[in-house]
Amino acid sequence: MSLQDLRTRIDQIDARVVELLNERAEISVEVGHRKANTPDTRWFAPEREREIFERLEMLRMKTSGAIPMEALHAIYREILSASRALQKPLTIAYWGPAGSYTHMAATSKFGSSSAFASANSILDVFSTVEHARADYGVIPVENSVEGVIHGTLDSLQLTSLRVCAEIYLPITHNLLSHSENLADIKRVYTFSQPHSQCRQWLAANVPGVEFVEVQPTTRAVERAADDRQGAAIASKLASEIYCVPLRVEHIEDDPRNTTRFLVVGENEPPPTGHDKTSVLFAVRNEPGGLARALRAFEENGVNLSMITSRPSKHTPWDYVQFVDLLGHERDDNVVSALATLKADAIFVQILGSYPEA
Repeated sequence: MSLQDLRTRIDQIDARVVELLNERAEISVEVGHRKANTPDTRWFAPEREREIFERLEMLRMKTSGAIPMEALHAIYREILSASRALQKPLTIAYWGPAGSYTHMAATSKFGSSSAFASANSILDVFSTVEHARADYGVIPVENSVEGVIHGTLDSLQLTSLRVCAEIYLPITHNLLSHSENLADIKRVYTFSQPHSQCRQWLAANVPGVEFVEVQPTTRAVERAADDRQGAAIASKLASEIYCVPLRVEHIEDDPRNTTRFLVVGENEPPPTGHDKTSVLFAVRNEPGGLARALRAFEENGVNLSMITSRPSKHTPWDYVQFVDLLGHERDDNVVSALATLKADAIFVQILGSYPEA
């Protein structure tokens, strides 16, 4: 076949793809009509999305397709986003101005057909969803290098919203500045997490500079935009949005640097077989109290993927424990573990069960 023949063949396939996408969209609209007539309307169904992506992976393996799985995921993320928008346009609240890592995580999960609303703080994300100004919220919960995000754990103590999904986003830090030479940079605008994740590079390449704490990352870029001797640690997207030149790429010390984000809303996704459950609990302040509580998980074969403590927002000098466990709150072993835990704890609050990312 000639080059023109190949292009003609691609055009014919495109016509079929568009026809099938339109057929899929019509069915999605009908699904929306059915949902609107049910009492438990969930316009975002993370368990259904997981099922779709698992089936796509199986189909690709069967057909020995040339398209990379990552590309197929990206295509279908936008297809699903457009389908949701046909049923009900969703608004997603996120922490920070446009271009923040949380904004990027929200877009990676909900696609470009959703509307996005920025919030000034993590607590504001929760408030925006609780007051129905957004359908869902996205907040960071832990980083692979620096650990948990305290503001998120503190806010989870104060909300009735449920965790209904999680997102993992590889974090690429870059140095943005109007200054053409690193030696001319006098200030770096950042906040504690990115600063810590780039500490070695900063010490080696911009020693002696002043660090000005600003959060989140896009606020740092706004400050650097007005400071000819300033720089910011941020994403490529922030560089494009705020027109601050990207001087050095990949300044993170660990190339595996990844942040985990949570989606909060009112969903309670059913079990998928590959789930996580987030739990908040407190134990009595007595010898062996925490050890006894944790044995509830061991005795029932429940694996914990994360555990951390935070000061209680209700009682001074008391602490609460946050755990992520593998399994769904409806799984038999998880039900047994939580029942045993309740016998030894002051209180137990299930924050949500959701498909593993």
